[in-house]
Amino acid sequence: MTLLARPQQADDVAEILITSEQIAAKVRELGARIAVDYQGKDLVLVSILKGALPFLADLMRATQIPLALDFLEVSSYGAGTESTGAVRILKDLANPIEGRHVLVVEDILDTGHTLSYVFDHLRAQRPESVHLCVLLDKPARRVIPIGIDYRGFEIPDKFVVGYGLDYAERYRNLPFVGVLKPEVYARGS
Repeated sequence: MTLLARPQQADDVAEILITSEQIAAKVRELGARIAVDYQGKDLVLVSILKGALPFLADLMRATQIPLALDFLEVSSYGAGTESTGAVRILKDLANPIEGRHVLVVEDILDTGHTLSYVFDHLRAQRPESVHLCVLLDKPARRVIPIGIDYRGFEIPDKFVVGYGLDYAERYRNLPFVGVLKPEVYARGS
């Protein structure tokens, strides 16, 4: 029997908050709910790059109805652990969303600055509806109230990495969501 080696970067994780098995089960549940709610509708999943990409890939496979994909790349963190609050769109949607049902797929909802900006940007394009699906909700840090239509997990106010979430573009490929050891970001990348 071959054992998979523990990824070296996993040593920088203080604790695993959500296992890959828990993530997979929640994604299947969310996909089933979305499929029921959007049956017969022109659904576009809009992913916020880069962090939400693993979540989007799994969620779209778990959502067994016809749908389209599009992407926004948004910056608000830079290389730090705190959102700067200054949101910029680095890559806009490739296709029009007017009259369509948009479901924003995001990895984490923190302060709400980024998603508030994204929702204003999307609503200006006159979609039929705009709703939100987040894998992780960190309500302790919320500054701007944002309604969540599909929530994966509520998490404590800790800096997390894995399953798409990064610190300085690292740790995205961990198969779980874990708390990054403070000494890792204290020393920088």
